[in-house]
Amino acid sequence: MGLFLITGGSACGKSQYGESAACKLGEQNKNGRLYYAAAMYPYDDESRDRIRRHQRMRDGKGFETIECYTDIGRLKDIIPAGSTVLIECMSNLLANELYLKQGALNDIVTAGDLREENSGMIWERIDKCITDPVIRLSEHAGSCIVITNDVFSDGNVYPSETEEYIRLLGYVNQKMSDSAERVVRVVSSIPVVLKAKDA
Repeated sequence: MGLFLITGGSACGKSQYGESAACKLGEQNKNGRLYYAAAMYPYDDESRDRIRRHQRMRDGKGFETIECYTDIGRLKDIIPAGSTVLIECMSNLLANELYLKQGALNDIVTAGDLREENSGMIWERIDKCITDPVIRLSEHAGSCIVITNDVFSDGNVYPSETEEYIRLLGYVNQKMSDSAERVVRVVSSIPVVLKAKDA
């Protein structure tokens, strides 16, 4: 399968769809293992509740969970070739790299350099720590499903830091879409195929 990107709004059913897709791919590859790369950092009660809900959703499905808040590239050295990997989710991974102290992009935030005029330099750094490692992981593992969020069309006006984050997530999503074999947008639990190289 290669890289499979799943996007959608909040609580649209994309996580459940992604888990089902990962399980089906895992069944097709009898020799491979099924991994869940969990990127949500447990920073408050709400995030801990969401983590517990996701753990219950995938309970009994055969996933081996790896907590991966930052440094997604290290998974290539952990996950055997021929496996199926589900990364949940890209929006959390990007936020962690930007806002956690150990994040590879935290120095940009600390220096206040997220401004649009620095896009070229920031995109290059994002490619180095997120997009390129995910693409390499998909080539190594065999199947890599990435869940991401569509936070671009709600019409809300956000503080400048949030707007900058949304812009960067848009870049990541475009880069993932360009490289993906398949892109699906989930709308009210209904998968809508946007790109399918196998079709």
